[in-house]
Amino acid sequence: MIHTIGFDADDTLWHNESIFDRAQQRYRALLAKYHPAAEVDRVLFQTEMRNLPLYGYGVRGFMLSTVETAIELTGGAISAGEIREIIALGQEMLAHPVELLPGVAEIVPALARDYRLLLITKGDLHHQERKIAASGLAPHFHAIEILSEKDGPAYSRLLRRHGVAIEEFVMVGNSVKSDIVPVLELGGAGVHVPYHITWQHELGVEVPPNQPRFRKVDRLTELPLLLPGL
Repeated sequence: MIHTIGFDADDTLWHNESIFDRAQQRYRALLAKYHPAAEVDRVLFQTEMRNLPLYGYGVRGFMLSTVETAIELTGGAISAGEIREIIALGQEMLAHPVELLPGVAEIVPALARDYRLLLITKGDLHHQERKIAASGLAPHFHAIEILSEKDGPAYSRLLRRHGVAIEEFVMVGNSVKSDIVPVLELGGAGVHVPYHITWQHELGVEVPPNQPRFRKVDRLTELPLLLPGL
């Protein structure tokens, strides 16, 4: 039986990638006089991936990568004023209010009455802490974990730390790569709740076939009915 549910945060409990998407649209527009949008996207993603081991996930790393990319794409010709606009764009992202996804405010408290809930997310510590506090959901979770990476070893350490048996654990999230496959490989269960936008870095990983402990749902409100079957 499932006794503990792990919830991803960004794009599972509240909107996140749509904020990045809007920011990147504005970033493309800012650099449009230098390069076409496709080239801006290509170089920015390369820069983000190169910087990921240094900065980790989150808005701050994205901000630094956008500045570096702008300098590279313009051969250093970008003005201080334009750099200031890029920084302001990142600051707006950090200050963006938390917007819960449909059904979350009702489903999380309801599940907390019958299951042990863990919030398992990754990203910038300060920003994630602020979003979690602003969400109003923190009291419903037994523990909150903000990780630098979500992979098999990280999940194993986390579950040992909280005394959770993998066969009694299900992870719920929007990312197949970060939320589902690592847990299935450990012997746990996974529920994929897709978000309408997926960051390029999270693409390219598929759930292996014939996984009896895997489910995919369109919305989080479907979760309570399928948990007994896992």
